[in-house]
Amino acid sequence: MKLNINGKETELNVSDDMPILWAIRDIAGLTGTKFGCGMAMCGACTVHLDGQAIRSCVTPVSAAVGKKITTIEAMQDDKVGQAVQAAWQQIDVVQCGYCQSGQIMSATSLLRQNPKPSDADIDAAMSGNICRCGTYQRIRVAIHQAAEKLA
Repeated sequence: MKLNINGKETELNVSDDMPILWAIRDIAGLTGTKFGCGMAMCGACTVHLDGQAIRSCVTPVSAAVGKKITTIEAMQDDKVGQAVQAAWQQIDVVQCGYCQSGQIMSATSLLRQNPKPSDADIDAAMSGNICRCGTYQRIRVAIHQAAEKLA
């Protein structure tokens, strides 16, 4: 199966129903995307599929054929991703860090769709991402800061 992962056509020998998460982590070797719950409830596995934030733990690779998968590894080369990551560092969002790749992917998707989000917009977009350390306030501040930088 051919998948476009971070802008590169990648041939993977996987079954159609394998979750994208395991294809990118175990087969393609891109381990920045994390496994959290396996039920699309925590957001740790968030990647972009044609620019939209999706939960890769429940999305089969067959759904990604002919589309572009973007993982946390590609955010350093993306203008919005760079702004989000810089804000994350400046605000010191991370505590344990486990959920943060999914948080950053959701925040980046939000800012692409809504460059000036309100607190309510941020809360709605980030509601599927759980942070066990409770860094939600810092995440909100960082998203606002990234939005200001991009404006």
